[in-house]
Amino acid sequence: MSDRLPPLTALRAFEAAARHLSFAKAAAELNVTPAALSFQIKSLEDHLGHPVFHRLNRAVELTEAGRALAPGVTDGFAALSAAWRNTQRLSDNKTLTVTAGPAFTSKWLAPRLFEFAQAHPEIELRFSASLRLIDFDRDEVDVAIRFGLGNDEGVFSEPLIREWMTPMMTPELAAKYDTPEKLDGAPLIHDESITFFKQPTDWPAWCRAAGISIDTTSGLRFSQADHALDTAISGAGVVLGRVSLATRALEQGRLVAPFKTGLLTQAQFRFICPEGTQTRPHVAAFKNWIFSEIQASRVFEEGRDLVAAEAG
Repeated sequence: MSDRLPPLTALRAFEAAARHLSFAKAAAELNVTPAALSFQIKSLEDHLGHPVFHRLNRAVELTEAGRALAPGVTDGFAALSAAWRNTQRLSDNKTLTVTAGPAFTSKWLAPRLFEFAQAHPEIELRFSASLRLIDFDRDEVDVAIRFGLGNDEGVFSEPLIREWMTPMMTPELAAKYDTPEKLDGAPLIHDESITFFKQPTDWPAWCRAAGISIDTTSGLRFSQADHALDTAISGAGVVLGRVSLATRALEQGRLVAPFKTGLLTQAQFRFICPEGTQTRPHVAAFKNWIFSEIQASRVFEEGRDLVAAEAG
């Protein structure tokens, strides 16, 4: 038996027909006639020396040989497609696709994109707000901004923002609750999106760091950090907010963070891209810009007592 592969067109016809279990649907997908597709599959069977489909009355089904061949052919075409897309992207320095979590996109990235667009009109930015794991070999993404405790292997990864939390409220509420002790009885807002942290970073943890004892059992609870911040901006209460997401609201004075104590978490945002692509012009431009913006926002750390979160 020869190890010589059959023509690529015959394998492509087989892959489509095996996926649809229909010659007609496969022919339509490949934009050929059913007769042409049937000819390609017949040539594949002649090359193999075995039938790969049972031809039924109004359908087809894979033979044992077809079932053995199908997974490898499917994976092979998927790998070819991914390699082709990645190769095309290497020559594209004008389009930059970035993915980040929904909260970071809406609260940090989106308000600043106009500034990057003005500085780099030659780059077309595309954003995907998503938390799912990224496979740079499969997904058409150049840069991922990710948050958490994990280690990134096999990619270029650089810490972007260290996360810390502190009480935030409108200036009007800050005039009423002007000391940490006065928060006892205040309408507290709980961000429960941070429950995955190894060490607690909730209201009781902040109170321990600040050396106060108040009732933190009541209040509104949110599963999304940006929703908790929006509620605080509306004046409904005091949130133990993540500074990374609240930077623009703090800059604009819609929120204030009047107390010195900040609770430093173990989690951080990271800038991630395929190893070696960090020096490509459009990726490097975005990297330099975002790190410069982050550096400017570190003004909110000045004069703070940042206390590492500890187990309660």
